[in-house]
Amino acid sequence: MELERKSGILLHPTSLPGPDGIGDLGPEAYRWVDFLSKSGTQLWQILPLGPTGYGDSPYQCFSAFAGNPFLVSPILLLEDGLLTSADLKEKPVFPLDEVDYGPAIEWKTLLLNKAFEAFAKKGNPKLKADFERFCDEKKAWLEDYALFMAIKETQELHPWTDWPEPLKTRDAAAIQEARTTLVDKISKHKFNQFLFFRQWLRLKAFAVEKKVEIIGDMPFVISLDSSDVWARPELFLLDENLNPTFVAGVPPDYFSATGQLWGNPLYDWEYHLATKFEWWVSRLGATLELVDMVRLDHFRGFAAAWHVPFGNTTAIEGEWIRGPAGELFTELKRKYPALPIIAEDLGVITEDVESLRDGFDLPGMKILQFGFSGDPEDDFLPHHYPTHCFAYTGSHDNNTARGWYDDAVESEQQFCREYLHFELAEDVAESMIRAIWQSVALYAVAPIQDFLGLGSETRFNLPGTTAGNWKWRMKPDSLTSALNTKIRRLNTLYSRLSAEEKIRYTQWLNAHRGNGVKPH
Repeated sequence: MELERKSGILLHPTSLPGPDGIGDLGPEAYRWVDFLSKSGTQLWQILPLGPTGYGDSPYQCFSAFAGNPFLVSPILLLEDGLLTSADLKEKPVFPLDEVDYGPAIEWKTLLLNKAFEAFAKKGNPKLKADFERFCDEKKAWLEDYALFMAIKETQELHPWTDWPEPLKTRDAAAIQEARTTLVDKISKHKFNQFLFFRQWLRLKAFAVEKKVEIIGDMPFVISLDSSDVWARPELFLLDENLNPTFVAGVPPDYFSATGQLWGNPLYDWEYHLATKFEWWVSRLGATLELVDMVRLDHFRGFAAAWHVPFGNTTAIEGEWIRGPAGELFTELKRKYPALPIIAEDLGVITEDVESLRDGFDLPGMKILQFGFSGDPEDDFLPHHYPTHCFAYTGSHDNNTARGWYDDAVESEQQFCREYLHFELAEDVAESMIRAIWQSVALYAVAPIQDFLGLGSETRFNLPGTTAGNWKWRMKPDSLTSALNTKIRRLNTLYSRLSAEEKIRYTQWLNAHRGNGVKPH
């Protein structure tokens, strides 16, 4: 079967406009999906949806299975009768162009607590039945997660590694006491998850209706301070004191001269192999419940991961250690035959990584920003792209196209101008988008910042740094009809409309051929 050419836009839900300090799953999210649909854009790419921890990074979550409760929409809770208009009256004034995480989290927590109180008091029978069904369906991870978060509240949000020893080591008596004394807090965290899944799955159903597929993101590693590591330490390389023996990162590369030291624990692959990768199968399945395709972040880690001895302050010293990648992906393919996975194959890519990617017929990634060193043989230039790949102007880890150009050295700027055939700096983003849209790559994706022509002040993340990231928000008036028309025209010109849309366009073209009317 011939695969369709498609296009997509990268925008994490926290970057959506909205009245409550952080993008959420309410009306603006539906407006966004509708915008994509009307523009003929078939893919919406997001970052991980988990509950964020240190640094507000979606790649450092308190759970590999839970959702971020701060994405829950108060407007939808109002419609459900779980909040009243009076509950929203004391709302702080939030900036429109960024997330101020402290006040936003404080406000959303207050509203979530009120919603839980209303749920407990009013006792809507259908909602209660839905909640009980949700708790039963998700109990494999929800019980541990809710307990973890409830204890964390009593421990002033300190990492579990700093908790009192009986709680840290999950002493049976201590855990039973916590389950008894924290029953209300546990229920509240379960309810927050119920709200997230309820709102997200409704939004996803709307996307299906609008023929928009969602590309999710599954990090290779997960946070040390997570319910997964606390509840399932046998999955990871930990010592007798539950400290990691090795932590994850990458050696020096184009992002950092000292490498990137992420600090996440790494996997005990012998255990995973012995259990037929049941945790990985469950994890991928949970992610695919929320999205249509999954980008595997740091894909090369499956072939071999950079193991840095615990306690090191940089990632310079480490060792590549291989994992049972072939066996893992064989098991994943057995459970999910379509294997709707994108391999984030950036960084230090060796033959074993390429073999793993190609052996399971997974599309890789091409980042156009990386292609302008001046070498026409650079693999990141569109004339070298394979068909089966995702082409990007840049990812969430890159500067915006305009920001990259402004910061680039003169020789890179000159090569970029010559290659893309433009003259003015303000035209670089549109030229980059056009280059990957017209490439043979089946899938072309750009961050919304590039469609808006925005500069480095709107960069979403700078790898290797812990402050000032993940904050950018799209302004409420950004999604204009003119922008929609421009994107639709690109999708039409470069054959990235759906088959159904192409038929309609051809019919329109035949009916208006020669009359001078410009197609939309």
